[in-house]
This record gives sequence, C-alpha cells and structure tokens, in this order.
Amino acid sequence: MAAESPLVRQWRLLRTLSARRYGVTVKEMAEESGTSQKTIRRDLDMLSNAGFPLIEQKGAHGRKTWRLGPSADRPELSFTFDEAIALYLAQHLLEPLAGTPFWHAAQGAFKKIRASFGTEVLKYAERFGGMFHHTTVGASDYSRKAELIDRLMIGIEDRHAVFITYQSLRSTEPITYDIWPLGLPYHHGSLYLVGHSCQHDEIRHWKIDRLEDVELTSFPFQPPKDFDLKQHLARSFGIFHGDGDVHVVVRFSPEVARYVGESRWHESQRLTEQGDGSLLAEFDLSNTEEIKRWLLGFGRHAEVIEPEELRGEIVEEFVAAMSVYGVTKHLNQEAVQDNAK
Repeated sequence: MAAESPLVRQWRLLRTLSARRYGVTVKEMAEESGTSQKTIRRDLDMLSNAGFPLIEQKGAHGRKTWRLGPSADRPELSFTFDEAIALYLAQHLLEPLAGTPFWHAAQGAFKKIRASFGTEVLKYAERFGGMFHHTTVGASDYSRKAELIDRLMIGIEDRHAVFITYQSLRSTEPITYDIWPLGLPYHHGSLYLVGHSCQHDEIRHWKIDRLEDVELTSFPFQPPKDFDLKQHLARSFGIFHGDGDVHVVVRFSPEVARYVGESRWHESQRLTEQGDGSLLAEFDLSNTEEIKRWLLGFGRHAEVIEPEELRGEIVEEFVAAMSVYGVTKHLNQEAVQDNAK
C-alpha cells in the first residue's frame, strides 16, 4: 500500500476508532494502516491534543484498547429531523470529493441518515428534494480517479513532488511532467490541479479528467513564497491564470442587463446601470481567455468596449462562426452583385 500522508492516515484512524465500539489496540491500528506502533501513538497524541474524546481502556491480561467516546463538552452528535433531512438532500454538493476517503465517510453518514428515517420519512424528504435540482451538464465523474486524487492530496499536504502523465487536448501523446502540487480547485463541475511545473519553472493548471497517472515521489519541495490558492485565482475569470493586468469594459444590452446584474461574476466587477437600460460592466483580470468565451455566449447583447485586442478577437470569432454557416459567402456574393450594378 502506498504511503499515506499524516492527514489521510489520521482520518482513517478516526474512522476505525469510531467504528470499533469495544476499542482497538495500537498494534491492530498499526497493522491496518501499514505503519509503526510509534507512529500510531504519535497520531493518538495529536488527535487527543486536538480535542477528540479518545478513551484508553484496560481489559483482561492488561490488554489496552482505544476508542472514541463522548465527553462532557463534546456529547454524541445528534441531529434534529430538519437538520438530518437538510444534510441528506445536500449530499450532491460533495460530488467533487468522489472517490476520496472523505467521500466514503460521507456516504456512510448518509447511509445512517437513510436508515434512521424509514421508508415513509424518506418519501417525504424526497418531496423536498424534487424542489431543487443540481444540473450536471458537463460535470466530471471522478470515481475512477480516486487513487490519483489521493496521491495528489498526499503530495499537497506532505509537500512532495509528483510525476503526472497528462493527455492535453492539443497533444497526440501523453506527456509526463515533474510537478510541485499546490491545490485542487473545483470549477464548473471539474477538478483542476494547480502546481509548479519544474520543466517550465512556472505555476500551471491541469484538468484532473486528463490525468492518466500520478506517481508520488519522496522529493520534498518548498511552495512559492506566500502562495495562496484563492489569491492565485483571484484575478482569473474562472480557472485560467495569466500574468497580465487587463481592464475589461463591456456594455450589455437592456435585454440581458438584469440577468448580468443579478450575479457576482468576479470579485473585481463593477456594474453601472446606464440611462438607456443597458449595463456597463468592468473587470480587472490577469487574462481574457475565459471571459471571451463567456461574452460570446451573449451574442449581440454584449459589446466589448475595451481592451481593443479583446474586441478584435470577439469580431474574429463571430466572422469565423458566420463562415461555418455560409453567411460570409452569401454576403460576399451580395457585395459582388452590388458592385456590378
């Protein structure tokens, strides 16, 4: 079994201690986790110092076992019916963790909730579930990537480099990269790996769906100074990251102004209502790749005011789209006929 990070190992240890009503010995925990008894004792000390109610008990022939139990300030967890139903109906929000140890633990919790409800209560709860729907158009399924995600989590926590084998959309063959894994953001139904590429000496992003293999190494690394995943993505209009400093101004027509104004699309956005009912939107971004795709979806209802380069790219996209439908050819023929008159 591949070595586990302290966090994942301790998580599994908590699950074992919670499941064994009559306790488990240090030796048994060490054998199940594939580590030493000394390491398990350190984990138990850490969990105890963190406030988990660990109980050490001595049985026949001096046999010592450990288990999790209630304490004066941490009673057994219990939920009211409305709390349990809310948790049960919100389980789809954990889908990005599918295949990880946390996903399996969550599924165990939901299974217990279902068992405690009974058939009629579940039917009643599902009526509430029918009021809401989480769309999955374009969402990724990571059930087959569980082991790869687990290795990345270990690399991120232990700060160990990984080798990833990646099949990009543009390359014909998979390529192996030497990566310092830094985080796993979730965007539009998909997980991404943010890491420092040693080959390119820069931070890059990789979509987890395109990973074919992850090899965890024993080589330690130091993350870039003051790196923060949230701050790293703060000037991205989604997941793409750039080193630029681009001020984008867009005028949205009155037909879509209210729709745009209802949501927060980016932390930097500034929305100004115009006298004619249109909406002027301003963004400060590191690149324009994703906002360009977003704006194209509005068609004629979004006009880029600046930068001029982005305005030109939008025009090129519309001209190319027209050519696909033969519109430009038709317009050219009309132009020839008009010139002939």
